[in-house]
Amino acid sequence: MTAAVTHGVHHIGLTVADPEVSAEFFIRLLGWKEVRRDQKYPAIFVSDGVIMLTLWAAKGGLVHPFDRRSHIGLHHLALQVADQPALEALHQHLVDHRCVIEFAPELLREGPAMHMMCYEPGGIRIEFIWPGQGAEQ
Repeated sequence: MTAAVTHGVHHIGLTVADPEVSAEFFIRLLGWKEVRRDQKYPAIFVSDGVIMLTLWAAKGGLVHPFDRRSHIGLHHLALQVADQPALEALHQHLVDHRCVIEFAPELLREGPAMHMMCYEPGGIRIEFIWPGQGAEQ
C-alpha cells in the first residue's frame, strides 16, 4: 500500500475498575462531555470534542492494576493542551483535586515541548503535553 487506509483515531477503549469514577475524572476535572452509556457492558463514552474514550467496566472480582514495565497494553494516554500556561494551570487543578501526579510539568527532552504525567482514578497513566511552538507533535 502506498497510502494509509486509516484516518486517525475514532475512539480508545479503556478497561477501568469503576467507569463512574473514571468518567468523573474526565468530565469534572478535564471538562469533557458524556456522549452516551451502554448498560449491557457496562461502559461510559466520554469526549473532549476531538477524541472519544470508552470506559469499560472490568469484569470479575479481583482487578489487577496495569504495570507499564511488565504488561503488554497501553503504556499511557497522551492528551495535548493548548500552551504552557494551560499545562501549568491543569497541573495545579489536578493537585488541588488530589490526583496522583507522577511528575509535574517539565521539558520533554531539550524542549520547547513540555509534559506532565498523572493517573486517572482507575490507575491509567495520563500524559498531558504541550508540543511547543514549532515543535513536532
